[in-house]
Amino acid sequence: MLYVQQSLGPDEELVHIGKFHWMYTVNAFFSIIWGMVFSIFIIAGAVIVYQNLGKLPPGTDWLQAVRELHPFLRIGAFVMFLLGVWGFAVKMVTKATTEIAITSNRLVYKRGLIARQVGEISIDRIEGVNVLQSISGRLFNYGRLAIRGMGVGEVVLPPIEDPIKFRQAIERARSL
Repeated sequence: MLYVQQSLGPDEELVHIGKFHWMYTVNAFFSIIWGMVFSIFIIAGAVIVYQNLGKLPPGTDWLQAVRELHPFLRIGAFVMFLLGVWGFAVKMVTKATTEIAITSNRLVYKRGLIARQVGEISIDRIEGVNVLQSISGRLFNYGRLAIRGMGVGEVVLPPIEDPIKFRQAIERARSL
């Protein structure tokens, strides 16, 4: 919460801090899992095809069969795994570098590691707040907020824990 704390005005106080829900981290780990699944699918499918085409001697074990595969197939499987790891890294860096907060005067949404992108909406300029929750969001208490501001358009926040509490914090900040 470094940026938000640094940017507080003299009469401004922090009302609520939005945090990513743990399901966001689970989703990030699933990126790695899907990368592994697709890698295994490529390797296993290629070994089965090679065996059916007779390109492998009978009784070849799996490790030897993988060594006999065309290098592009092995590289393709490795690339699929790397894409899964990349997806995980992107999501975790996003989680680590995003700050969402409500102060007594404004809503602050900061993103970015090196290049910083900050969106601020004055609390008195917020027209409406929509809570977007899927079925799993309702079950595990997370969701997105679509915040409409006058002259600003709509800002959609990433999945945060307890979006109803965040919306109530906006209402509480309006009354301050």
